[in-house]
Amino acid sequence: MSLPELLPTVHALARADKLQLIQLLAAEVAREDAMTLDLSEKTAPIWSPHEAFEGAATLLRSLDEDRAAS
Repeated sequence: MSLPELLPTVHALARADKLQLIQLLAAEVAREDAMTLDLSEKTAPIWSPHEAFEGAATLLRSLDEDRAAS
C-alpha cells in the first residue's frame, strides 16, 4: 500500500491512535537503523540554578546598580 492510499485512513484516526502510530513508526525506523529508543537507561546533565553562586552574584550586582541609579 502506498502513502497516498494510507493518508485518508491516517487522517480519520483518533488523536490517541495517531500518537500510537507515530511511536510505532519511530520504533520501526529505529529498528531498521539498528538503534534503540529506550532512553530510560541514559542520563543527561540538566543545569540547575542551585549553587549557581556566580550567577547570583551577577544578578545581585545588577540589582544594586539599578537601585543606585534610581
